Amino acid sequence: MSLTILHLEASPGWGGQEIRILREAEGMRSRGHRVLFVVMSGGSLAKEARKEGFTAYEMGFHKRHWPLTLLRLSTLIRKHKVSLINTHSSLDSWIGGIAGRLCKIPIVRTRHLSTPNKAGLNSRLLYGKLADFVVTTCAAIVPGIAERSDKPLSRMRSVPTGVNPSRMEVTEEEGRAFRKSIGVSDSDFLVGTACFMRSWKGLNDFLDAAALLRNESSLHWVIIGGGHQEAYRKRAFDLGLDEIVHFTGHLTHPIPAIQGLDAFTLLSTAHEGVSQASLQAAYLRKPLITTETGGLCEVCLDGETGIQVPLFSPDRVAAAVVTLMKDEEMRNRFGRRGRELVLNHFTFEKTIDEMEDVYQTVTPSGSL
Repeated sequence: MSLTILHLEASPGWGGQEIRILREAEGMRSRGHRVLFVVMSGGSLAKEARKEGFTAYEMGFHKRHWPLTLLRLSTLIRKHKVSLINTHSSLDSWIGGIAGRLCKIPIVRTRHLSTPNKAGLNSRLLYGKLADFVVTTCAAIVPGIAERSDKPLSRMRSVPTGVNPSRMEVTEEEGRAFRKSIGVSDSDFLVGTACFMRSWKGLNDFLDAAALLRNESSLHWVIIGGGHQEAYRKRAFDLGLDEIVHFTGHLTHPIPAIQGLDAFTLLSTAHEGVSQASLQAAYLRKPLITTETGGLCEVCLDGETGIQVPLFSPDRVAAAVVTLMKDEEMRNRFGRRGRELVLNHFTFEKTIDEMEDVYQTVTPSGSL
């Protein structure tokens, strides 16, 4: 059954959440569904959606705009004969939930963060009364949301953002070229992380681990990505690591850089779902070192695809790096199993399959 899906997004930024929404929309369109967007005024998702040929409206989601936005949203829903609404952030979930109830169409609430939702009336409304189905991007938070919102587990599902193998084509030569561009030879061991630099990405632990291993010959470290760089560049300099820790800045296409790594780390301390970067690294057969935060442990299976370390433990990170450096067979085994895990459970085709099933479940011809 062909559906008309309306995505609401109050976040004005452009990151993993917004990219997931747009890629999902492209997948649904390829299967014959129609997709529309209503985005916070000035939001980056509106611009990017239009580039891809979608219709995107901009509206105010702050509370002072709600009366007008509710009227405009209800009119738009009726005009386009919208089948269902998918909300993604707190503000749009309130207004979208109310609009959906007034227009008598189903509401899917997607929660992209791995942090627990707060208990109380807000959760019971946003995830209970104002949502017919709740989707998360990692399995770890499903039981907590169910408990705090009184939402039955049968109306919840974890649907991680999978990787698209067709977007992951990269050669070993491209990986070597990246290493050469930052001054790392083929015989060096390169440990890297890839993220938008934020306080909760564990970058201080990454740098502290590098400091602990500063005397290991031929060991280099790289932070792939943009964000709040200056503080971390300064800290690397203050620790005397400027010759062995490299910063790439934002890369439009980071896959060759990840291909160039010998081991991949992501030491997030909060907010992490099933990380795209960790999936990309696993697909490229890189052994993983991660914390257990959010959905990271769904990809970094301890002793299977990588090594899990506790939060705020640079000493354990350093020990894991040394273990992988000294054991090529372990690196190869972790890499092989990581790729198998991604292909079996975390492809974007599977993401679209799961979301299409959710959408068809909540619509009148579905089985909800």
